[in-house]
Amino acid sequence: MPNFHLSDSVFRQAAEAFPTPFHLYDEAGIRARARALNKAFAWCPDFREYFAVKALPNPAILRILREEGCGLDCSSETELMLAEACGFAGEEIMFSANAMPDSEFVYARRLGAYVNLDDITHIEVLERCGSIPETVCCRFNPGGDFRIGTEIMGNPGEAKYGFTYDQLVAGLRMLKEKGAKRFGLHAFLSSNNTDTAYYPTLAALLFRTAKELSERVELPIAFINLSGGVGIPYRPDQEATDIWAVGEGVRAAYEQVFPEGGVALKTELGRWMTGPEGWLVTHAIRHKDTYRHYIGLDACAANLMRPAMYGAYHHITVVGKGDLPCDHVYDVTGCLCENNDKFAIQRALPAIDEGDLVVIHDTGAHGFSMGYNYNGRLRSAEILHREDGSFLQIRRAETPRDYFATLDSDESLQRILERME
Repeated sequence: MPNFHLSDSVFRQAAEAFPTPFHLYDEAGIRARARALNKAFAWCPDFREYFAVKALPNPAILRILREEGCGLDCSSETELMLAEACGFAGEEIMFSANAMPDSEFVYARRLGAYVNLDDITHIEVLERCGSIPETVCCRFNPGGDFRIGTEIMGNPGEAKYGFTYDQLVAGLRMLKEKGAKRFGLHAFLSSNNTDTAYYPTLAALLFRTAKELSERVELPIAFINLSGGVGIPYRPDQEATDIWAVGEGVRAAYEQVFPEGGVALKTELGRWMTGPEGWLVTHAIRHKDTYRHYIGLDACAANLMRPAMYGAYHHITVVGKGDLPCDHVYDVTGCLCENNDKFAIQRALPAIDEGDLVVIHDTGAHGFSMGYNYNGRLRSAEILHREDGSFLQIRRAETPRDYFATLDSDESLQRILERME
């Protein structure tokens, strides 16, 4: 089921304190998930979760996760800046390179971060941007389809990421010649997978591949990075991933390949860590009855892009109406001049009146962070529900001045902004 551990009274209190729309995050829930993950992998003495900053790039959240022993997975200059500002340094940071400019490699090396290379050509880039570190990670793309049993879970052969196996052999030899003393291996082969067999299956593939590479190249293995992909149940009929079963499944695969231990494990579970601990809180402000029944919210796709972009399902509840029958069918929309600006299509819900407080669930990962300013719409505030029950604004809502900030050379616009103050 979607995460209903916050009562309607919490959403009411938050909406009384802050104007909607806003994303609300639960501190206690985030800490509990971090502790559950660490417990599930406690059998591996050098385990660490590297939270994917792209999922929820807010300093208050990142500091909470640091207190719980997590590192950060960064993939841009600004994410590295966030990491540094929040006190992360050295091996607390995993920098996953893609088509990055040289300056970002330089920054990552200055911070002492692990560098996860995406391509064999990046070896030369890394060398000229701060030298080859003793430990380097490489991203593996096995090609073809990724299967659990007979079911296809992903299509890595179509993905832009990673080395082929032959490129890994050649690349690790190059890295060894240039001074690398050990390597890490990383792969991401499936997204939002709630099957408990996903991580163990991926782990077995990476463990076997890493051991074979180590023997061929004569370079020790430092760690295996299982990356992300462990999913959450967005729909009410989905089962939640049993993280303890996942940890035990990875343990069994690990002990088969590395019976003597000695290889560290890393994860990058952005969605699993914070997704169920976030909600978009919004008011119903309009209704419309034409060929369908529509409910218009004061939020839009600028605040939560996933339904418009992917057709993704997010559960919707109406505060104070949880016990009423879902006997009305609505398209729940925002105000963008785009027909795909819909949070739900033909969704059965209780009768919704203008002024009702509406909660969209599971927005704690890839919710606010995917926001944008199309139509001149402004991104919302972010609010933290603290462990003591209080609320803290951890990001204010954007204003028109924020939207026009890069047009500071336009004098006419600046005069309009001055009149607004």
